[in-house]
Amino acid sequence: MLLSKISTPFFARACSLAVGLAVLAAVAGSPAYAVDTVVSKDAPDLTEVRAKIKAKDYASALADLNKINDTVQHADVYNLIGFASRKSGDYKNAATFYAKALDFDANHKGALEYQGEMYVELGQPDKAKANLAKLVALCPQGCEEREDLEKVIAAAPATPAKTN
Repeated sequence: MLLSKISTPFFARACSLAVGLAVLAAVAGSPAYAVDTVVSKDAPDLTEVRAKIKAKDYASALADLNKINDTVQHADVYNLIGFASRKSGDYKNAATFYAKALDFDANHKGALEYQGEMYVELGQPDKAKANLAKLVALCPQGCEEREDLEKVIAAAPATPAKTN
């Protein structure tokens, strides 16, 4: 029997390697975070705000976000204020808060995506493509933010959409 000839230390190392590879495969195969999922440990709890945004209750989400913004400076907060403002039709406020999010964290993928979507909605495809180029550099293997912005740009009409 072959197993009786395999040394115990060799077998233990082989098992450890197999377990390690299984863990690595599980982590690598795990789903990507949603755009508005907190990945930084210092971010405030935005669970209720995200639920309101998902329910398209942008006015209530903005009220909560503005209260949070009074005491917390964080790119995720700024990004969600920008998103809820844009979805409410307030492009000026959205532009301000996407810029604040990117000033706070120049590599904030969610803000790059959402700002790019805003540029498409405003008929500024070159600016949207510049954001996409940044996402390509940040996510060379692809990420949800990059893929979503690629789809929005590809589906954009040839004529400008909104002005505000």
